[in-house]
Amino acid sequence: MKAFNIHITGVGGQGIGLLSQALLRGIDHAGIKVIAVDTHGLAQRGGAVVSQIRCGDNIHSPLIMKNYADLVLGMEIHEAMRGLGTALRKGGTLVFLDVSWQPLPVRLGLKSALTSTDIQNACEAFGTTAIKVDTRSMEDTRMQNMALLGTIAKHGIIPGVSNKNYITALEDLLTGEMLSKNTAIFDAYAI
Repeated sequence: MKAFNIHITGVGGQGIGLLSQALLRGIDHAGIKVIAVDTHGLAQRGGAVVSQIRCGDNIHSPLIMKNYADLVLGMEIHEAMRGLGTALRKGGTLVFLDVSWQPLPVRLGLKSALTSTDIQNACEAFGTTAIKVDTRSMEDTRMQNMALLGTIAKHGIIPGVSNKNYITALEDLLTGEMLSKNTAIFDAYAI
């Protein structure tokens, strides 16, 4: 399989670690070679957190060069815009949560908050696909990461990985009520 690069960006506390592991294990369960690297240092302070996953043949490093990601997952709208500018390749796909954790310059009134329209326009200008994931009706926002995973599955964005592979990955990582709640959200967005 040709190399496929995934860049996940968000803010500490959004479940990037679980999403990264679910993707990593789902790809592995599909029988595809996969490697990953995460940054966790700023997670406890609400800072930017990034995970990078590379899969396919002839992959030797988990690091993705600037603007080489085939898929960027933005777990927060400002981080999605950052991922678009620093990680996504032309022709790639940006899947993002329509959620704002307003960075400090926005809170101080130094910059305007971004909207999903800003993201859509930037993607159009850059020649990439944008998929907005609306989670406003979700009861437990801690599981927004599963909405992203379900959206990836629904659109078949990662070649060779099926819904069953993602569910098996979640079964590896979660048990009991947490497994049933997370898989229910995954299923709702994967349809």
